[in-house]
Amino acid sequence: MASLAPASFGAVLAAARDASGAQHYPQGTLYVVATPIGNLADITLRALHVLQIVDAIACEDTRHTQSLLRAYGIDRPGGQLLAVHQHNEAEAAQTVVARLAQGERIAYVSDAGTPGVSDPGARLVAAVRAAGQRVLPLPGASSVTTLVGAAGLVAEGGSDGNASSAFVFAGFLPTKAGERDTAVQALAQEPRAVVLLEAPHRIEALARALAALGERRITVGRELTKQFEEIATVSAAELPGWFAAGRDRTRGEFALVLHPVAASTDDGAEGERVLRLLLAELPVKTAVRLAAEISGAPRNALYETALRIRSEAGSADDEQ
Repeated sequence: MASLAPASFGAVLAAARDASGAQHYPQGTLYVVATPIGNLADITLRALHVLQIVDAIACEDTRHTQSLLRAYGIDRPGGQLLAVHQHNEAEAAQTVVARLAQGERIAYVSDAGTPGVSDPGARLVAAVRAAGQRVLPLPGASSVTTLVGAAGLVAEGGSDGNASSAFVFAGFLPTKAGERDTAVQALAQEPRAVVLLEAPHRIEALARALAALGERRITVGRELTKQFEEIATVSAAELPGWFAAGRDRTRGEFALVLHPVAASTDDGAEGERVLRLLLAELPVKTAVRLAAEISGAPRNALYETALRIRSEAGSADDEQ
């Protein structure tokens, strides 16, 4: 992570106190705190204030969190850090629930970014809510929204900006090759943008699987917000070559955005032409699915067209 100058500690913490101190921070509450994904300057003032005033901090890795706190000049005894990670989350959540019941304020942080987004934290939050206790989120850094903001998600030929910017968060795909390929096939049917995450030791395998999507564009974000951050947009077919072109491109943490399917620029004539050809040989549902994949036309519109074509064909047969 990018470091902060030691001399800045006092000023930063004072600013956090001045900006956030007047707000109400109820007891018996779990504070879900987003932390930087790379650049330490991306912490919020409210997060710094809460990390100072809570009774304990639950965290994915106590050593990592202790280093993070010290980077900001916050000194918390080791006994105030509670390990809550993917291997003990259910059991540790009960400890947190019990302490909240006693009126303590407890913060939860993952190693980086927003807890509960492909990180531990979701089970903890669910357990706290199930116990009837309050959860207060402190928004901040996230690799998902960071890369989406830099990807320019506008479907080619589309005119509805809101529809074009819609995206689905898929997180990490399965690690087994067959299951991953099946997941990629499912992504081919998703017209909206899709956000993926991947670890460095699996990124090349993911790139080879995504190459099956051909000309669909993908934005890759590597080491986001860090010193050697790299963001590039290529076609899915070009993705394996992009990673192979640089020795360091498979290092670091990755977020990827599969861009939305390019919007059809014609008046539907091409989709209907393809659909009529397929209907001559195939059932309606199969013909509609294939016509949508080939032409890029909306599946619902093609289905209505298919019903009209079949109805017209039935009327013509009745007249003969």
